[in-house]
Amino acid sequence: MPRPHLLALPVATVLVLAACSSGTGTADDGATSAPSGAPAAEGAATQYPLTLDNCGTEVTFDAAPERVVTIKSSTAETMLALGLGDRVVGAAFLDGEVPQWLAEEAEGTAVAEPFSDEVPGTEALLELEPDLVYAGWESNVSADGAGDRETLASLGVPSYVAPAACKDPGYMPNPLTFEDVWADVREVGQIFDVAETAEDVVLEQSAVLGAIVPDDRGLEALWYSSGSDIPYVGAGIGAPQMILDAVGLGNVAGEVEDTWTSMSWEEVVDADPDVIVLVDAAWNSAEDKIARLQENPATAELSAVAEERFLVVPFPASEAGVRNADAALSISQGLAEIDIDD
Repeated sequence: MPRPHLLALPVATVLVLAACSSGTGTADDGATSAPSGAPAAEGAATQYPLTLDNCGTEVTFDAAPERVVTIKSSTAETMLALGLGDRVVGAAFLDGEVPQWLAEEAEGTAVAEPFSDEVPGTEALLELEPDLVYAGWESNVSADGAGDRETLASLGVPSYVAPAACKDPGYMPNPLTFEDVWADVREVGQIFDVAETAEDVVLEQSAVLGAIVPDDRGLEALWYSSGSDIPYVGAGIGAPQMILDAVGLGNVAGEVEDTWTSMSWEEVVDADPDVIVLVDAAWNSAEDKIARLQENPATAELSAVAEERFLVVPFPASEAGVRNADAALSISQGLAEIDIDD
């Protein structure tokens, strides 16, 4: 099983970062049944058939899936972290390269050569003959995406959405916590009958998180993901807030009860964050964001911009998944090197 390793990072003002449960029951047909986030006993072998309530959709597994199509980096990387790369027959809509600690696990797998840079259409997906579509967002398995879940099921292809990404208020974590992220890992371990491996991943990431010494200076951050005219930022209940909480940073958009939100530049200027976390993506790089902030007369006067107090995190680490603990520790280490005059 691949082991997460947090690489030592150079000290710099601009730091590029490397990146539970309710009980089970029994359905009327005798299948093991549980809501998402409710794993079997830790390390226990999976009893099939296994039925899960996944974001409000019932999914039954008669055996561990053998041919999986992943959509989004978060799902592909969870498969790799659990040593299941050989089960992935197609990976699509990746948000960036896999982290270094998963690079070897990705070699020779479909994750290394994605079959689509975007959400695949139903026809392209079916050509791979999957027995599971594992999606990072609910919208990935909609009529506008790879096909809605009911249609895919009627074609013999069950779908499973990362529970942390559920949008229905009855299922969406509010707020998202690391326990929710680890419950997702455990549940995927249950689906594939690799519960012991899943527990190893959780224990290692718990140790990474436990190494964090939260900043106690009362600093505020802006988590800037995308947007030029109107910035799109991390709000108060998603992965950005979870990571900021872990490192001791406040969130200037933390009062917004959503995972992400738009925020006017006027609001950003009024908030004058102490530091700015920049999400780095191929389509919207951290360098572009820095240039935008420095070229805009209003934002150029922000203390974080004037003093270049930036922290940079790769896009895949900004969504719930196996990168979050390492991202939190890296942000914490970078933050400790930032001097802010009182």
